[in-house]
Amino acid sequence: MRICRVAVGDSLVYGVVEGLGPDLDVTETTMIALVDGHPFGEVTPTERILPLAELRVVAPVLPSKIIAVARNYADHAAEMGGTVPTEPVIFLKPSTSVIGPREAITLPWQSEHVDHEAELAVVIGRFCKDVPVDRVADVILGYTCANDVSARDLQKTDGQWGRAKGFDTFCPLGPWIVTDLDLEDAILSCTVDGLQRQSAPLGDMVRSVAELISWISSVMTLLPGDVILTGTPAGVGPITAGQRVTVHIDGIGSLENSVVNRV
Repeated sequence: MRICRVAVGDSLVYGVVEGLGPDLDVTETTMIALVDGHPFGEVTPTERILPLAELRVVAPVLPSKIIAVARNYADHAAEMGGTVPTEPVIFLKPSTSVIGPREAITLPWQSEHVDHEAELAVVIGRFCKDVPVDRVADVILGYTCANDVSARDLQKTDGQWGRAKGFDTFCPLGPWIVTDLDLEDAILSCTVDGLQRQSAPLGDMVRSVAELISWISSVMTLLPGDVILTGTPAGVGPITAGQRVTVHIDGIGSLENSVVNRV
């Protein structure tokens, strides 16, 4: 199932996506069946079915927190001049960094080097703490695409990553939440203006989704709607105003964002 959040009039509502194109793209026949409520609580089907192409798709969730995992692909750890840590290294991104599909990544004036980082995002479905690895599937609502946009120069000079990773628009999410996904064979990729920069199977992650969520939930309580960013493979690189960045994951679809300068 694909769960989408869209703007209908003055409201943001959830629905179920049906009839995607062969590349999991939205076509004239793609529809969304609207529901009352949200996927983290009671959901009531409605009789409203609308063409998705006529609606504005927004980020599928606005989390209370975004927990990101660093260096979870060995090739990315190497390209950044480091190694895979003995334990996961995590950092937080604010909810104000979230944008949805086709919204613009805004480059801050404080940075001269902003990178894309394509990632699989996991959306937590229920309140949880200290989750055993073999029970992690019970707390996951689904998966979506993410871009952990990073001001690389500030990341190096600040000595910590709060500013470099936390600017407004630095966490594109979408286009929807997929409740079932092949986590081994699906390919995660990123293109900039149609040219491929990143590509790797999700199975290349050093620590699996189950291992990450179990470990993170031993540190902090996870709430419905929280998002886990699971790391990026090699190939990260700079983005500049006027470019278009697309993160694609097999079985989910594509998250596309333009890049603009802050004015």
